[in-house]
Amino acid sequence: MTLTHHITRRLLLVGVGLFLAAAQIAQAAEIRVITSGAFTEAYKQLVPEFEKQTGHKVISAFGASVGNAPDAIPTRFSRGEKFDLIILSDGGLEAMIKKGNVIQGSRVDLVRSQIGAAVRKGTPKPDISTVAALKQTLLNAKSIAYSASASGTYLSTELFPKLGVAEQLKDTAKKIMSERVGAVVARGDAELGFQQVSELIYFKELDFIGTLPESVQQTIFFSAGLVEGSTEQDTAKQLIKFFQSPEVAETIRQTGLDPVAAR
Repeated sequence: MTLTHHITRRLLLVGVGLFLAAAQIAQAAEIRVITSGAFTEAYKQLVPEFEKQTGHKVISAFGASVGNAPDAIPTRFSRGEKFDLIILSDGGLEAMIKKGNVIQGSRVDLVRSQIGAAVRKGTPKPDISTVAALKQTLLNAKSIAYSASASGTYLSTELFPKLGVAEQLKDTAKKIMSERVGAVVARGDAELGFQQVSELIYFKELDFIGTLPESVQQTIFFSAGLVEGSTEQDTAKQLIKFFQSPEVAETIRQTGLDPVAAR
């Protein structure tokens, strides 16, 4: 091979390499995703792997499924913030669909979540294993923290009245805005905290005491939806499929959630 042929061949190889690199860059996309609390821990563990496998970049935001807190998902949409994909409680997602924020028919259920309770590590663990025990624990607690999102809405508007303790808890139970209930309990600002299991169990400063009794439990689906007007719907669908894949199911379970696709 002559020197000229050798140089020409090297230049062609370099050109092919640059073309392939450019093609990969062209295929990579950037999507904006917002997720609510229950799916947050699983999300934070899985998104870096998705980015590694696909080359896409995910810009993440976090907020409550419902409510009017400054960082709640409905509030952020009302401010005009732009996203391609949202992940939140099924009820919250249906409300966003009705408002026209999310594409009708795009809902995909990702996980099931249940409500649990926790206390600060080293403090007495009250009994919530039966409805009667739960009621007595609520009445005995000096201070209770519950979420401003889906689980807290259920507790304050349905469960507390059903148990006949709503009036008694007006002075002791507090709705927590824009913060994890676990953080409030961990620093001693509340004796007892209720939230989605996946939002409590990773706090090392807490003792998880269990889930609500089955007869008064609320199992919530956390679901994904495509945002109206998004130009990255194909990439968003790719991320949804990744969250549904069998390969990530165990990671999701370890965060206190039940993968829907794995059942």
